[in-house]
Amino acid sequence: MPLIRRFTAVRRRHTAFVTALVTCSTVLAGQDLAVAGGTPAPSVPVPRLDWSPCVRGSEFDCATAKVPLDHGRPGGRTLELAVVKRKATDPGRRIGTLFFNPGGPGGPGTVQMPQNYGKFPREVRERFDIVSWDPRGIGSSTAVNCFATPEEAAEWNAGKPAGFPVDEKERAAFIAAYKDLARRCEQRDPELLRHVSTTDTARDLDLLRRAVGEPHLTYQGISYGTILGATYAGLFPGKVRAMVLDSNIDPQAWTHHASDADPRLTTFLRMGSDRTAAATLDRFLALCGSTTTAHCAFSAGGPKATRTKFDQLVQRLRKQPVGAWTYAATVADTVNSLYVVHPGWTDLAGRLQDLWRGRAPEPAAPPPPPAVPDPNPYLGEEQGAAVLCGDSPNPRDPGAYHAMEEAAAARAGDAGRFWTWAAAGCATWPAVAADRYRGPWDKPTAHPVLVVGTTYDPATPYSNAQAMVEELANARLLTNDGYGHTALINPSSCVTAHESRYLVDGTLPPVGTTCRQDTPPFSATRPAGGVATGGGGTAGAAA
Repeated sequence: MPLIRRFTAVRRRHTAFVTALVTCSTVLAGQDLAVAGGTPAPSVPVPRLDWSPCVRGSEFDCATAKVPLDHGRPGGRTLELAVVKRKATDPGRRIGTLFFNPGGPGGPGTVQMPQNYGKFPREVRERFDIVSWDPRGIGSSTAVNCFATPEEAAEWNAGKPAGFPVDEKERAAFIAAYKDLARRCEQRDPELLRHVSTTDTARDLDLLRRAVGEPHLTYQGISYGTILGATYAGLFPGKVRAMVLDSNIDPQAWTHHASDADPRLTTFLRMGSDRTAAATLDRFLALCGSTTTAHCAFSAGGPKATRTKFDQLVQRLRKQPVGAWTYAATVADTVNSLYVVHPGWTDLAGRLQDLWRGRAPEPAAPPPPPAVPDPNPYLGEEQGAAVLCGDSPNPRDPGAYHAMEEAAAARAGDAGRFWTWAAAGCATWPAVAADRYRGPWDKPTAHPVLVVGTTYDPATPYSNAQAMVEELANARLLTNDGYGHTALINPSSCVTAHESRYLVDGTLPPVGTTCRQDTPPFSATRPAGGVATGGGGTAGAAA
C-alpha cells in the first residue's frame, strides 16, 4: 500500500490511514541497544532540518530536507522532502524519534501522520518524537506530476472507465489512457521517474535518521511501508533498533523473485491481493447476514441470503448502473471500503443498501484536514505508479491483462477483476528504477523485527506476513485475528500493548501470540477477548 491500492482510487481511500514509524536513541528504557558495525555512513551530506510550527498554533513542526536525486552522485541535482514532526509529549522520558511512513506507495506522510497521530499507542506518543515525510515523488515533496494543471489531470481521469474496464471497448480506452499518461510523464521529467524507487526512499530515510541525530532507526511501516522497512533492513542492517512491519508485502512477490524475466502476473496477483480481498468480502457478507439490519443495513437475514443479495446487486449494476455507480465502480468502492472496519464496513453496508433500492449513495465526507501547510497536496495516479511500476516488475503486454483478469475472477470473483487492473498502468510505464533492491532479505539486523499480520486483510494477505518472517533473518510474527488493512487503523489493545513494549524496551511478544480486535464488525460491544493467546500463530526466528 495502503500499498496497496488501485493507484488513486484505492490510495485516496486508505491513504488517510496508513502509517509507519522510525528511529530512536541508543538507549531504550535503560537497556542499551546500541550495536557496533552497520553500513558505513554514505558520503552524501546530511540534510539540515530547520523545524518551525507547520501553521500558527499547530502542535506539529515542519521542515524541508534536501537530498540528492541520485545517491550515487551526491553532487548532482537535489530534491526536496517535506517532513513533519510531533514532539514527545513527555519530554523527561523521551527515548528518541519514531519515523512514520504511511504506505501506498504514494501516501503523503505530512498529511497522514497528523491525521492518524492519535492512533499511535499513548506510551509511544509520550516517549518518541514521531516524524514522517512525503517520499520523493509524492505530495508536497519534489513530486511526479504529469499534467500542467489540475483541470488537465481531472480531464484525463474522467476519460477512462471508473474502477476497471468491463468490455472490449472499455479495455481499449483504459489501456489508451495509461499509454497517454506514460507519454505525458516521460515528457515532463523522465529523470525523476528513474529515481523514485523504494531503495532511493530507504536511503532518504537513513539521511533523515542522521539529520535528527539518531544512531539507530526505530520504524513502523504499514502496507507498502513494510517493503520500505525490509529494504532499509537489507541496506542498513546494523542500524535497525526496532522495526514494526504491519500488513506486509512478501519481498519475493514485490521483486518477482529478483528475476529479469517478464512476469506472468502483476505484483498484486503475485501477492494474492485478489484472494485475500475475496475472503474478506465473504466475511463481510457473512457477518452482515448474521445480524439485523439495525447493525448492518445490507443484511438479508442470513449469510447465504446476503451473499446472494450482493451477487444479484452487482449483476444488476452490470446491466443498469445507478447514476455513476456502475458495476466496476461499485466493486472498487466495496474493496476499498473493507480497509477500515469502523465505520467503513457499516458505511459500506448502507451504500450497498441504497444501491439495492435503486438510489445513488451520498458521497462520504472527507476526513478533516490536518493543520499543515498543504493539507490537500496533488496526489495523481502517476505518483503511486512511478514507484510501483518502476520498482516492481509487472507484465509489459497490455493485451495480457484481460486473460489475467479472467483467471483472477475464476479464483477470486469480482475482487480478482479489480486487483488485476490495479496494475495495468505498468504495462506502458516509461521508466525502470535505476536503483532497485532485490535482496538478500536475510541479513542479520542489529535487533529483531516485529511483523504484524491480520487474518482478513483486503489488500495484503496474512500469508505475506508469514513470508516476511521467513525472509528476514530475525523476526517475530504477531497475529491479529481480525479484519481490515493494518492493525494501526483497526485497533486491538492487545496488538498496541505488544508494539509499545517492543518499541520502548525491545520486548517481543511470545512465539505464537495471537491478538483479537477490540470491537467486532457490526457491533458496538468490546469483547472480553482482546487479549493475547499463545501458540495461535506462526513464529519467526527467536530474538
